[in-house]
Amino acid sequence: MLHYLDNAATTQVRPEAAQAALEAMTQGWGNPSSVYAFGGEAARQLKQDRADVAGALGCRPEEVTFTSCGTESNNWAISAAVELGRRKGQHIVTTAIEHAAVLEPCRELERRGWEVTYLQPDSQGWISPDQLARALRPDTVLVSMMLVNNELGTILPVREAARAIRAAGCPALLHCDAVQGFLKVPFTPGELGVDLLSVSGHKIHAPKGVGALYIRKGLRLPPLIRGGGQEGNLRSGTEATAQIAAFAAAARLGAETMERDVAHMAQLRAYAVEQLTGAVPGLKVLVPQGAPHILPVTLPGYKSEVVVRLLGDRGICLSSGSACHRGKPSHVFAALKLPKGERDGALRISFSYDTTREDVDALVRGLREAADQLFPTMS
Repeated sequence: MLHYLDNAATTQVRPEAAQAALEAMTQGWGNPSSVYAFGGEAARQLKQDRADVAGALGCRPEEVTFTSCGTESNNWAISAAVELGRRKGQHIVTTAIEHAAVLEPCRELERRGWEVTYLQPDSQGWISPDQLARALRPDTVLVSMMLVNNELGTILPVREAARAIRAAGCPALLHCDAVQGFLKVPFTPGELGVDLLSVSGHKIHAPKGVGALYIRKGLRLPPLIRGGGQEGNLRSGTEATAQIAAFAAAARLGAETMERDVAHMAQLRAYAVEQLTGAVPGLKVLVPQGAPHILPVTLPGYKSEVVVRLLGDRGICLSSGSACHRGKPSHVFAALKLPKGERDGALRISFSYDTTREDVDALVRGLREAADQLFPTMS
């Protein structure tokens, strides 16, 4: 039996989203840009799908541009922001614990002459608003801060970042990678005060291959892809209507049940903490308070990748950090400056609306067996 506890990596496509994609592929498969009636039907459905995603986000439909994923949204937001601000400065502020989809574009900009300030977290992944305020300069053109860290679950002070930018009077645009926050913590782009915000479909029970970028009304970004003028002349290319339909269905339904789902995940997180700390000797919770769906723990003295494989052989799925690391050391856990044993033994457990107590119980048994069977490393 599969016990899936890696929902921060990806989520199972919910049946309603799969059905929406199937209908888009088999019934409403016309090109939304075509002028005849069949194409018009696809265009009307695309308009409704955009409204559904905007409704879940709490913004205007015209502020939502569909992309292929959160990584594309992040890359576009960063490149567009520095292009818009190139005459005002070449300074960027971000955090050392951002997803690679933010850090790698920033590093590329450094190679091209931009200066990047990487804010360092405390031992639980927190970045203080004062840190950000001190980092702002008159030539800062972009601040990029995630809403929820994908490995720790730490909720970062994006609202306070927006206030600090305004108080400093610097020209910076504020971008937020909200991939892990969407439908997990309550927010709207307006409440956060952001200019740009990225979300992804496969983190909310839609298929892989679809995401969106919120672009604040009145902000004119340079196009990501030039061509036929789709997506408001910002991202040309025929829209991926099946993925978008599934994304819209998942977003609409997720928004309707968000309060209940968040309560369920928070209860599971608390239950997991209680059971794990009581049953697994030496296990430590790294972030006691955070987003409801992410629980980072460590088994000091054990190699996390070995534990993950052992659990995987028993049908228990979790990770040693972001799925994008693929076995490489996590830059997030490294940034916390944990003792080596804690860093090497770090694990990420992540929940969703369909996770059960039985899944947690299986994890507790598996980790207890791992602690009993594996010889601790000399670290």
